[in-house]
Amino acid sequence: MPLLVNLRHLDEHALHLEGQLSEAELEIDPRDEIIELGGPLEYDLQVEKLEGGLLLQGRLSLDLKCQCVRCLKRFKYRMELEPWTSHLPLQGEDAVPIANDCVDLTPPIREDILLEFPQHPLCERECSGLQNAPVGKSQTFSDSGSSEEGSPAWRALNKLKL
Repeated sequence: MPLLVNLRHLDEHALHLEGQLSEAELEIDPRDEIIELGGPLEYDLQVEKLEGGLLLQGRLSLDLKCQCVRCLKRFKYRMELEPWTSHLPLQGEDAVPIANDCVDLTPPIREDILLEFPQHPLCERECSGLQNAPVGKSQTFSDSGSSEEGSPAWRALNKLKL
């Protein structure tokens, strides 16, 4: 069930919302093999009507299962958005959809969560990467950046007199 707020209730006073949204309710598809959801979203929010919009303030937290981009080790990452604030306009071209005097807060929360996903998750800041990485076919490079053996293409270009 999405996180809905009835606008009529907000006319009288601010609302305090606390609970969890399951992975299915969030409908997050990170489309990334290195980050997966690790449980429900926990929220603790204060919602109030403010100047033609809704002001949301509080805390969002979510567990993620990540894969380190350096060493490929799996690890858990706790994403905390605290303090978290969002202003949702009720009028204009950026207005949130209103259905039966209710506003679904799930889409703006989902958007902010996706923006906070780690771009390059690391198991630890000083991760040195893969240990004993298999060495493929490699060439030894000199200081000038060309291989010591030299490829046929470079040899042909080096013969040019410009």
